[in-house]
Amino acid sequence: MNESMLAALQNMPKDNLITRMGIEILSVTPEAAVGTMPVAGNVQPYGLLHGGASAVLAETLGSLAAMAHAGEGKVAVGVDLNITHHRSVRNGIVTGTATALHRGRTTATYAINVTDQDNHNLATARLTCVVKTLP
Repeated sequence: MNESMLAALQNMPKDNLITRMGIEILSVTPEAAVGTMPVAGNVQPYGLLHGGASAVLAETLGSLAAMAHAGEGKVAVGVDLNITHHRSVRNGIVTGTATALHRGRTTATYAINVTDQDNHNLATARLTCVVKTLP
């Protein structure tokens, strides 16, 4: 993880969605990002991991990797997220892995897999971000 990315994560307001969801960022590069999230506290009424929670994990990881790709003086903003849920889980920790599909000058697209502790695929997502120069 580069210095500016680490500083940005450390200087985020304490009341943010990443913190609320219990997401821990393990690594970020322009090529990939990995993070974990607890199932506890992120369930729907039937006690299963909420699909929206998986989507938050996916967009977080894809966006961070896209920001690392964008570089200094630029920002990456998600413009399209789709996610397919394959399997449910009731407890434990899930892991998301975002892998670059395309890293261009104006867009970056990542495939994100969300797995359980037994490495079962829970969800597959794709995120496209637009890369913009900061004013």
